[in-house]
Amino acid sequence: MKIGTQNQAFFPENILEKFRYIKEMGFDGFEIDGKLLVNNIEEVKAAIKETGLPVTTACGGYDGWIGDFIEERRLNGLKQIERILEALAEVGGKGIVVPAAWGMFTFRLPPMTSPRSLDGDRKMVSDSLRVLEQVAARTG
Repeated sequence: MKIGTQNQAFFPENILEKFRYIKEMGFDGFEIDGKLLVNNIEEVKAAIKETGLPVTTACGGYDGWIGDFIEERRLNGLKQIERILEALAEVGGKGIVVPAAWGMFTFRLPPMTSPRSLDGDRKMVSDSLRVLEQVAARTG
């Protein structure tokens, strides 16, 4: 079994120091923030090379959810996730954590009426997943 970690607030800010710290703690991989990866791809590659600690997956680092009620945010999120997947391919990463939505709506609090029907939700998330399936096929 291999154990990885996500970025934590108490990890060093500097990317190479962050990788060294994670490696020294005994982790086998790093689930990196997607924005950190995309914005610092060369530093991340250098840190992987020096420490031997792989970036295994990404989580977060994009604006908009694949099930976002606002189409512009959903499409923006998809573009950002595409770039994260491309960057993951460059560093040998194997996956990304992409929730459909977080904190956008609940039936337990007012107004208790969703801005979109359940069928609309299924269609939107399915459309997003089809887009990401094509990106995943291209990026590995």
